[in-house]
Amino acid sequence: MPLSVRRSLVAGLSASFLLAATGCGAGATTAGSAADLEPAPAAQRLDKVCPATVVVQADWEPEAEHGPIYNLVGPGYTVDTDKKRVTGPLVIGGKDTGVKIQVRAGGSAVGFQSPASEMYIDQSITLGMVTTDGAIQAAGKQPVTAVAALMKKSPQVLMWDPKTHPDWKTVADIGKSGAKVVYRDGEVFAPMLVARGLIKKSQLDGSYDSSPSRFVADPSIAQQGFATAEPYIYEHEVAAWKKPVKFQLLSDVGYTVYPEALSVRTGALKKLSPCLKKLVPVIQQSAADFAAAPDTAVTLIDDIVKQYATSWVYSKGTGQYAAKEMVRLGILGNEADGSIASFDKKRVADSLKTFGPILTKGGVKIPAGLSADDLATNAFIDTKIGMK
Repeated sequence: MPLSVRRSLVAGLSASFLLAATGCGAGATTAGSAADLEPAPAAQRLDKVCPATVVVQADWEPEAEHGPIYNLVGPGYTVDTDKKRVTGPLVIGGKDTGVKIQVRAGGSAVGFQSPASEMYIDQSITLGMVTTDGAIQAAGKQPVTAVAALMKKSPQVLMWDPKTHPDWKTVADIGKSGAKVVYRDGEVFAPMLVARGLIKKSQLDGSYDSSPSRFVADPSIAQQGFATAEPYIYEHEVAAWKKPVKFQLLSDVGYTVYPEALSVRTGALKKLSPCLKKLVPVIQQSAADFAAAPDTAVTLIDDIVKQYATSWVYSKGTGQYAAKEMVRLGILGNEADGSIASFDKKRVADSLKTFGPILTKGGVKIPAGLSADDLATNAFIDTKIGMK
């Protein structure tokens, strides 16, 4: 994933290729009512230990990959269409935890700055969505520590046209073919694929501009994408394509990062610990609840995308597809210990070992002795909470 502009296709789709509805909003609006909410059990009450408003900085525009967080936003939420933020009671299981949650859009809403950067600019941000490679990059000047994994593995893929390439099953098959691999310049997975001998350097084409036009015009290429978006969008919403694509998850071939991990400024970890001890299990439960029943969060995402009315195009159908695929593909799932949102520290260490040298070669100064324990902690995870 790019470290400042994460997403691929959807934001850049032109009207000639994409058939989707958009909406608009002006000023702050409200939805539903919080008046009848029951209080959450004492174990899930956050009002004595957490900020009055738990602020979460997303890494991109609203999408189903953020579902476990949007699932925490209760009725009576307000939408700030100028700053692209939604604020409402922080609920779990439909019950009020005693504090509010504010989810801030990333991407265009913050000038495409990274969540780590935003967290240091505005220290009212409680949590930011920071992918492991982004945390490694930020460690020198803006260190963050992940406290909960929003997803178990990355939805990033390489995709291809199965009619043009019926023999392709894996990324390795793409490498053997010599076909061009079109990606956005700066993606750390590209040099990783070369280093692992899966793709030849001569195949790389870093000119991907988010539009489907090149893939439609030249289906001989392989292209970056997300398992949670492009397969649905190309088949159902790209008018000039309207057929399936095939893909392989890059997490299967060494892209071991935890995408959009919920992180705090490392220096604030101790101060926030009393809050995190109660908040992280609430987030875990929300992730499990979202996996089982995503409709409420997907509907909210659809609402705020329309109200924000940016260039970001994201249909409710895409959100519903994404929520289902996240579970089917294990993108959202339990770790080996049976808990959701926890970290496999070996994977974090492997990410540091793999992507540290790539980032260093690109000019990033990584602190000496940086370890997996600096990048992520399971200290606040309740190992009893997982998907059923």
